[in-house]
Order: sequence, then structure tokens, then C-alpha cells
Amino acid sequence: MIEKRIDELIKILNKASYEYYTLDSPTITDQEYDSYMDELIKLETNHPELVRADSPTVRIGGEVISDFKKVTHGVPMMSLGDIFNKEEVIAFDERVKKVVDNPEYVCELKIDGLSVSLIYENGKLVRGATRGDGTIGEDITHNVKTIKNIPLSLPEDIDIEIRGEIYMPKSSFEKLNEERRKKGEKEFANPRNAAAGSVRQLDSKISAERNLSTFMYHIPEPDKYNLKTQEESLNFMKKLTFTVNPNITKVSNIDELMEYIEYWTNKRSELPYEIDGIVIKVNNYSDQRKLGVTAKVPKWAIAYKFPATEVLTKLKDIELCVGRTGKITPRADLDPVRLQGSVVRSATLNNQEYIKEKDIMIGDIVSIRKAGDVIPEVVEVIKSRRTGDEISFKMSDTCPICGSKLSKKEGEVAYFCLNPNCDARKIEGLIHFSSRDAMNIEGFGERIVEDFYNMGFLRSISDYYKLYEHKETLMELEGFGEKSINNLLNNIEMSKQNSLEKLLFGLGIKHVGKKTSKILSEYYGNMDNIINSNLEELSSIPDIGEIIAKSINDYFADEKNINLINTLKENNLNMNYIGKNKNINELFENKTFVLTGTLVNLTRNEAKDLIEELGGKNTSSVSKKTDVVIVGSEPGSKYDTAKSLGITIWNEEEFLKNSGR
Repeated sequence: MIEKRIDELIKILNKASYEYYTLDSPTITDQEYDSYMDELIKLETNHPELVRADSPTVRIGGEVISDFKKVTHGVPMMSLGDIFNKEEVIAFDERVKKVVDNPEYVCELKIDGLSVSLIYENGKLVRGATRGDGTIGEDITHNVKTIKNIPLSLPEDIDIEIRGEIYMPKSSFEKLNEERRKKGEKEFANPRNAAAGSVRQLDSKISAERNLSTFMYHIPEPDKYNLKTQEESLNFMKKLTFTVNPNITKVSNIDELMEYIEYWTNKRSELPYEIDGIVIKVNNYSDQRKLGVTAKVPKWAIAYKFPATEVLTKLKDIELCVGRTGKITPRADLDPVRLQGSVVRSATLNNQEYIKEKDIMIGDIVSIRKAGDVIPEVVEVIKSRRTGDEISFKMSDTCPICGSKLSKKEGEVAYFCLNPNCDARKIEGLIHFSSRDAMNIEGFGERIVEDFYNMGFLRSISDYYKLYEHKETLMELEGFGEKSINNLLNNIEMSKQNSLEKLLFGLGIKHVGKKTSKILSEYYGNMDNIINSNLEELSSIPDIGEIIAKSINDYFADEKNINLINTLKENNLNMNYIGKNKNINELFENKTFVLTGTLVNLTRNEAKDLIEELGGKNTSSVSKKTDVVIVGSEPGSKYDTAKSLGITIWNEEEFLKNSGR
């Protein structure tokens, strides 16, 4: 009798949740819902052996895990290529039409949240996982169960994977930040960060309190369910009681597609959740298969990102920042303002000449712009808003950190702090050493490096490899523990195996960037050969030149730097270049390439890496020595120069085809 009543209550409550959170059409009152829930909790408390996995009581949270387990996705969760203007939308449509006659598209709002994969077996939710790197994610099942519009059981006893987006509604975000303000806690910058932080809580009760929600949009293996189109998949997900965004539309031509983009570009602020673009998918699955995928993204879908927006705010002050090379960069200190889903408090001002050209004064009302992940910039001063209390900026002649006199070479605009012992320069150098393109020591963000520097644990690059000596002390620091310190130390240990070019770039030698580090490493093979090289020999290497050669020669002529290298050797860091290119392609080998315009399937850096991997060289300007110019959308003058010189021109499709992608 009790078991039967529990079954009845679960059925009533799950149906009510679906009607309320998915259909937005409740059939019972909140009071009735609470009454049924209280009854169910009491029955389950007295009869724990009768608790079911799909009971709505699991949404209350309370499960605590010790760590996030890694999970491998059966079908990789691919990311989408980004486009940023209507010309690129037209180019995408034209590429599709080369393969598919009269394509239909499904247009979906690009929800600003984080991707999730849900696995059901026999109609029961068994796993929820993050996207991770697309192949391996993290198990967050204990937290996805607390999200009220994720069904714990389906109306059909099927095995299926459903993918979508977890997001935090604007109302939940504002409420959460209000609570954090009252507690004196740091506020979340935007709903996406808040949602990501919520699903990565070890205690599911915290996640339950955050009021997250979802929109589901993808079935990885639609053939198993005889689904022929994306439209059919969306309807099938609705049938299975998942929440599908109500603003999805199918279009049959480019004009309808543009209308959809235009409409939501203007209306997005009215939505109760954040969106950052439009996802465009070819509707028919057989057409998708014809179009195929690249190594990273599908060719049958694209993400249109909304154009940069501008907001007004007050420029409170201008601060001077010191980089690792000693370069001084002015930075605008702004009244906090929300821009494209995040709070902006500062913006780059580049240099003194930039401030002068734009006539920027302290106290001005300025227009701020940000596109994607680019650092915010000051677009213009709203001079009509000036009150007369504004203060002109005057460049300091001393370093804001160490007080040393600043230096500026004749004919250049940048000022430099030349004090090698300046704390700011040292900290920036340490941050650079552990950065992704250098030694890639995961876990060492700016805050941790700065804290460890101020505490005396990190004063030199070589100190990274002595941190294990302070393990016990580090574990006692607030915010750390044995596991987090072990992770940092393991990442440091792993970095010892990096190829020579990573170390060379990490040393921060003036004028020696990522590309030059690779050239030197390939040419000399090991660190000792570079140290023993001379100025004449270095200058003769293609793409090095006299200025870079002198900088390299000067660096290794300094006894302090040689002592550093010897210390790193004693700590067993690899000093050799690991392997030569194994993927040489005759269409690329020893040829010079120039990239211009925006690519859809690769970032600019990914394209450059691919060219070098296949044996080619990248340059930034077109000349008679250029072999191939690769053209994306909005290519600019480089494209015109290439045509006038009769240089071979590839579009992105030809580039990927010739590269074997």
C-alpha cells in the first residue's frame, strides 16, 4: 500500500514539474505541489528501501562527491566554427549549396551556458557530463539531477544520449549575486560563469539552490531512432519531455535566414536568458553526411556571433601596467559596466599617443566596445558629457612599481622600465613561463603566481622546480590542500618533458616569440648549440635577422642566464627539440604563406600551426616571394596585392583540402 502511494506521488510530482518547467502550463497549485512533496519525503524517510532513482526528492540535492570523475564521450562533442558578419553567413550558405541542392536550415538561439551530455538507459537518467575537451568530460550526474527541467525518467524505456545547454536564467543570476553581496562574497561576472560554477559543485545541494535550467538541442545518433532531420530530432526530444527552445525556426532560403538573425539581434535583450548568437544547422541528416566534418568542426553547422556592442561608462582613472619586458601600458579604470554578458572594469589604452589621439581625459564618459574574447577598448570620448572637472593625463617618468626612471627610444611610442629586478616584470615573466604557449604548467593563473611571488616561493623561473620543497607549507595556505598542491606539482613535473621550443619561448628572450623559438629549436636541435652559436651564424638563419640575433646573443652572453639554464638542467628539464615534422606536404614544403580575412573552420593560430606542421612558412605581408595567399571573408588589401602580383590564391575550402583535412 505504501509503495503504491509512493509511486502515485512520484507520478503526480514529475508530471507537475514537466507541466510547470517545460510546458509553462501548471495544472496544480504550489500549495498542492508542496503538500504532495512533504508526504513523499515522509514516506521515503520512513521507508528508505522504497526510494526510487527518479523520485523528485533527488532534486533537493544533498549528495556530496569527493571528486569529478572523467568520462569519455562515445561520440565526440564537437565545437562549431564562428562567423561574425552577414557576409560570412552568405559564404557559409554558398559553401553548403556547392554540395547540397536547395538546403533547409534550422536556426537555433545560441544559449550562453555550458554544454551537457545526458545518458539514459532503459529510460532512466544514468549520467550527466560536461563537454570537457570534446572527447573527455567530467561526470556531473549528482548536479544535473537537481535541475528541475531535466527528466529523471522518460516516457519510453529507451537507451539514448541527449545533448544541450545548461544555463542560469537572468532572474536566478540577479538573485544569486544579491545573496553573495549580502554575504560579502565575490559576485559572478555573468550568468554563464555562474552556471559553470554551479555544476562544478561537489555538494549537489548548492547546485540545487542555484535554479539552473536547460535547453536540449541534439541527438548524437539519430539513425537509431529513425530520425531523418534536425527538426524531427527536436520534436522527438519534446515527446521525451525535454525542454526545447521555443524560438527555433526552420528556414528554406538565405533571406529567411537573415530575417531570423536580424530579429534576434534586436530582440535578444528581451529574453529571460542570455544568448550570444545564432546556430545555423543544415536540417537534413543525409545532407549533413554529404558535407562532412573537419578535424574540429562540422561543415554542416556554424555559429553566428552577435556583433560587438558598445556601452557608456565613466573613466575614473588611468593606471600604468608593467609587462614582463618592462613595457608600460596605460589602462583605463572604469566604473563597472555590463557588456555582452560580463562586467567590464578596465580597458586597454595602448600607449600615450593613443590617449592623445583620442583626447581621453580622466573623468570622461567613454564608449567601450568588446568583440568576443578581445580585451575591451575605449572607442571614443563623449565630449558633450564633459563638465569641466576632467583631468588631462600626464605620463609618469618613473615605474609605478619599482620607481625606476622610464626609458623611451627615439621614434618609438612605448615607455619601458629597464630595472630587471622590478617586481611587476618578474611576476609577468613567471606568468609567461607557465602560460599555455610556453611551458603550459596548468593551474598557475595570474593570481596564484602573484601570491606565490609575494610569499617568496616563486622568485625565479627555476623556483617552479623547487616548489616541491615547500609542499607541506603550501598545503596549509587558505584555498589549497593536498590534492590541489599535488596537481600543481604534477603539472610542473610534466612540463620537464616539453620540447625545446616551449622552454625557449618561456625564457622570455626579447624579440623571441613562439615562431622564432620553433625556428631556432629545429635549426640547432638542443640548447647547448644555441648557447654556443654566434651573431653571424644566427643572422644567417631565415626569418631571424640582425635584431633578433643580437637579442639572442646578448641573452646567452649574460652569466646569470647561463646559470639559470644550468639550474634547469640540474632539475632534469628537457633541453632538446623533440622530433622533426613528420607530416610534410609537397604543396606546403618550403613555401611561404600569407593569411588574410576571417576563417570559419580554424582560428588564425590553428591555421598557422597547420601550415608549419606541413612544412610551410607564415609571413604577415604579401610580396613577390609569397607562394600562396589563403583568403577568408573580408580579406582586405592583401588579397588585392596577391591578385596584382599573380600569386596563387586559395580559399579556405581549398586550403583544408590541400592540407588533407
